[in-house]
Amino acid sequence: MCVFSTDRTPGNVEANLAESSEFLSNADDKKTPHFTDFEGKTSFGMSVFNLGNAIMGSGILGLAYAMANTGIVLFVILLTVIAGLSAYSIHLLLKSSGVVGIRAYEQLGFRAFGTPGKMAAGIAITLQNIGAMSSYLYIVKYEFPLVIQAFLKVDNPSGEWYLNGNYLVVIVSCSVILPLALMKQLGKSSQTDSYIKLHTPLILFATSLTSVNTSVAANAGGVQMTPGGDPACIPRLFNLNSQTAYTVPILAFAFVCHPEVLPIYTELRNPTKTKMQHVSNISIGVMYIMYLLAALFGYLTFVDKVEAELLHTYSRIDPYDTLILCVRVAVLTAVTLTVPIVLFPVRRAIQQLFFPNKTFWWPRHIAIAVTLLSLINLLVIFAPNILGIFGVIGATSAPCLIFIFPAVFYIRIVPKEEEPLRSAPKIIVTFFLPPLCVFLLLQWH
Repeated sequence: MCVFSTDRTPGNVEANLAESSEFLSNADDKKTPHFTDFEGKTSFGMSVFNLGNAIMGSGILGLAYAMANTGIVLFVILLTVIAGLSAYSIHLLLKSSGVVGIRAYEQLGFRAFGTPGKMAAGIAITLQNIGAMSSYLYIVKYEFPLVIQAFLKVDNPSGEWYLNGNYLVVIVSCSVILPLALMKQLGKSSQTDSYIKLHTPLILFATSLTSVNTSVAANAGGVQMTPGGDPACIPRLFNLNSQTAYTVPILAFAFVCHPEVLPIYTELRNPTKTKMQHVSNISIGVMYIMYLLAALFGYLTFVDKVEAELLHTYSRIDPYDTLILCVRVAVLTAVTLTVPIVLFPVRRAIQQLFFPNKTFWWPRHIAIAVTLLSLINLLVIFAPNILGIFGVIGATSAPCLIFIFPAVFYIRIVPKEEEPLRSAPKIIVTFFLPPLCVFLLLQWH
């Protein structure tokens, strides 16, 4: 879920040189376009596809686990509520941007609350992207050893260093991700998008490897299939336990796309708020169906044995299965190549927050990349499981980006002359905002 944050306000022309302008090269441009005169060229269908890719991320791998700890019916209810709130908050963002003519998430924060608002939005976006990169590398940590083990036919690992996920994630970060992250630009946006778009079908393919409703339990001798009549094989419609609290953060993490909405709106051909809202509704609707199927297939396959990272659960079946091995290799390739793409806008946000008037400087460019990758590697190495990443980010930055910030931006930016505080839209927003803030605080406890 990388962020293509666009700041085209005239006052930032000098600040947005090289690194802090656009991290994707565009040699054909003769001048820097502004939000007031930028002519979008992206079709309606491609905009739906781009926003769908912005929504889709590693969060899909935790949905089956969320369903296992809520039950099918409660999961569908929560999924519907989160998807509906996401679509409504996009409406609030589009309304706010239409009033002030700004199509960058951080700049809406600046318009609403000045520098503190811009910094809050930038920090939330940065944390969200750090969480996304951490989840990608966590997949590398746990899937790469299984791939090597399958290729080498190692049935009983005995502590070999090349099967240690902590070593492998550092090696991949240094040999593949860091060289890409140190580039001045990543190249044409079409090339970048092709890497990102690999992520969607590959992870969906991984979650569709389900055919029978059985519960899988691993033992020292291999795989044990429990009988169909066993209570552990019966899916539950409702389920509440200590892990149920992770469900909403996982769902929130999976639906974050709001920082990308405004840049995609800018790129849309003949843009209008209604047209962009249709783009958002279709994208969220498609992702809703995909998320529901991914969670349902994973849950019905493993029932109460499903793990927080769905793909890792398939290692209990047959570690040498060709189809599962191909999926693992494809997903590893996708997430590894996505990390440097997500890192670029994070570095750009840091550049604008702490070095707003500085031109491009290689030592700073390199230092930020190395620091970010080092921090993310430490998080991945010491995090007990991917559920912790989903939980922390899903309970902090994700609710802010999806629910809280769009609501407060809307209340502050839309003038009273157009919509008084007692108007129905603002009453609805004001009514939902306090419960969301309380819920966010409860997630921390």
